[in-house]
Amino acid sequence: MGKDFPKNYVPKNSSMARNEEEIENLGKQMENRRTGEVLKEEYDKKPDPVQYDNANEKK
Repeated sequence: MGKDFPKNYVPKNSSMARNEEEIENLGKQMENRRTGEVLKEEYDKKPDPVQYDNANEKK
């Protein structure tokens, strides 16, 4: 079934939050995320494109 890893093994490319403190920090970053309007007006940048819309939702 593949390699057995120790219980506390963390891969080098892991992007998951490792503890509650990281989860709280990520939540704060998301709360303060700039909207598309702010990006356009203040930074002359465009937000990331929408990756799906209602037509692509699973039924």
